[in-house]
Amino acid sequence: MGDKVNDKDLIWTENSKNELLRSPIATISETLSTASDGQKHKYIVIDCRDWVIVIPEHNGNFLMVKQWRHGEKALSTEFPGGVIDDGETPEQGARRELLEETGCTANKLTFLGKMNPNPAFMCNHVHVFVAEDLVQTGSRHLDSDEYLDSFEMPVEEVMKKTASKEMPHALMAAALSLYCQYKNSN
Repeated sequence: MGDKVNDKDLIWTENSKNELLRSPIATISETLSTASDGQKHKYIVIDCRDWVIVIPEHNGNFLMVKQWRHGEKALSTEFPGGVIDDGETPEQGARRELLEETGCTANKLTFLGKMNPNPAFMCNHVHVFVAEDLVQTGSRHLDSDEYLDSFEMPVEEVMKKTASKEMPHALMAAALSLYCQYKNSN
């Protein structure tokens, strides 16, 4: 094991930030930062909006969505979720995304935690909720560019298929970890 280092010696100070690209989903910037010993380096930082993942439970199943993911260039089966809109709390965003993508509302919505998707170069967080005691409203409200299928899948099947070609989304696995902690504590 290495020597114990004081946390303050690990902290970098951001001296400047130069915006390189602004898009609807992210702003990419180059920062100039200084280490505690005076070294200076440039880093790329991606600033995205926060988003939510909702884990809807229904009769021993999860409600899942399948949609095209442009980065992966493939279909991906995931929990419902999306970007938190301006002025929304994470809980409001979770309720809206659940309704939009599955047509369901939840009588019980529990916050499981938040995490940074990749703190090495990203500034945002994903907020994870479990939705229980679901009520089907009969209609979804998808965004104009959202093409997805929603369906039930047994919890055990989701556990087995996470990190497979069908379910490649790493944040879904992270959300599932929070769900397992929640279930083990109740």
